[in-house]
Amino acid sequence: MLATLQSPSVKTQSIQSEVARTLAIGAPSKRRPMVKRAFILLFVLLALGAAYYWNAVAPRRGPRFETAEAKRGNLTVIVTATGALQPVNTVDVGAEISGRIEKVPADFNLRVKKGDPLAEIDPRNLRAQVERSAASLEAAEASLKQAGATLLEARQSAARAEQLAASKLISDQELDAARATLDRAEASVASANAQVTVSRALLNADRTNLEKAVIRSPIDGVVLARKVEPGQTVAASFQTPVLFKLAEDLSRMKLLVNVDEADVGVVKEGQTATFSVDAFPNREFPARITSLRNEPQTVQGVVSYEAVLSVDNSDGLLRPGMTATATITTEMRSDVLLVPNAALRFIPPGAKLPAQSPAGSGSKENAASYVWTLRDGQPTAIPVKKALTDGRFTEVVSGEVPPGILLLIDVAATRR
Repeated sequence: MLATLQSPSVKTQSIQSEVARTLAIGAPSKRRPMVKRAFILLFVLLALGAAYYWNAVAPRRGPRFETAEAKRGNLTVIVTATGALQPVNTVDVGAEISGRIEKVPADFNLRVKKGDPLAEIDPRNLRAQVERSAASLEAAEASLKQAGATLLEARQSAARAEQLAASKLISDQELDAARATLDRAEASVASANAQVTVSRALLNADRTNLEKAVIRSPIDGVVLARKVEPGQTVAASFQTPVLFKLAEDLSRMKLLVNVDEADVGVVKEGQTATFSVDAFPNREFPARITSLRNEPQTVQGVVSYEAVLSVDNSDGLLRPGMTATATITTEMRSDVLLVPNAALRFIPPGAKLPAQSPAGSGSKENAASYVWTLRDGQPTAIPVKKALTDGRFTEVVSGEVPPGILLLIDVAATRR
């Protein structure tokens, strides 16, 4: 058998000669079994020769590694958060008086100026109240005038009584009566004055209510919502009913996003961001963080903090309530040495880290500070000092890792 494996061509020729001889001189009844046995013998010999080559001749191979290149480039560290767009300032407009809505000139998406009418309440009862208050004021003013005349008369009578009392022409009792009449006249004037003031205040209040029958816009903005129709009755007895929702200047908006507590330490006011909305999936809009609020929000055990981003909507594409995914840029580094994160996580099978490793040989903790490369066909560890990472690449600030070096990131295949 050994001779056959060493000289497979000689043995093959011998078998072929034997097959040819059998086919030439064999009896017709025995030719087919002989040919079948010859082909089986040939197949077995070829299989043995291939197995011998695979195990004895072909070289023994170890693991093949996947590699990635270390390179210089720019590193941008980002934080992703989701939220919704809102107007910078919204105002709920309601009715301060009760009544039946007569007109509603404002509609959805209408641009309004401060003071423009939004709705009108039936003013007939309010006008009647104004007329009643005006009549009460007139009566109070008449009473004041009458009290003034009485006061003038009482003063004159008191003055004459003083003169007569000085000449001993009237008794002290008559003098006291004149003085009391004067005091009562002065009190009547004061009371009449107070009544005039009250009547005038009631008239002003009724006139104000009449003016409130026309509900006007308090700001320049856009009507986002209208919650009233003509003929509807509003009651403002207990609380002001909201009839309209206005947004001030939709050319500027704000984006409220929830930043995870794990990322809130690197998010700061003034950082730039971009965001996208489902309505325009192929476009990114710029934004900037203006506020990071301290109040936590907990949803299903997940803590987050609300960040406010200012948004320029001068083209009018964005609408309130749109869901947005924001990408906040927290750090940017230019022309730094970058290695793939996979290279920092990978340890070749059976490899051990250097003995000076603080976390111990082959430990996962220490693997984060080493990358591996092939030297003379063997995996070799290179200690590195890491800095920032964007999730795919990590900045290396020290270590013998020149740009272009191939680093091991995984095992491709193992052959024995």
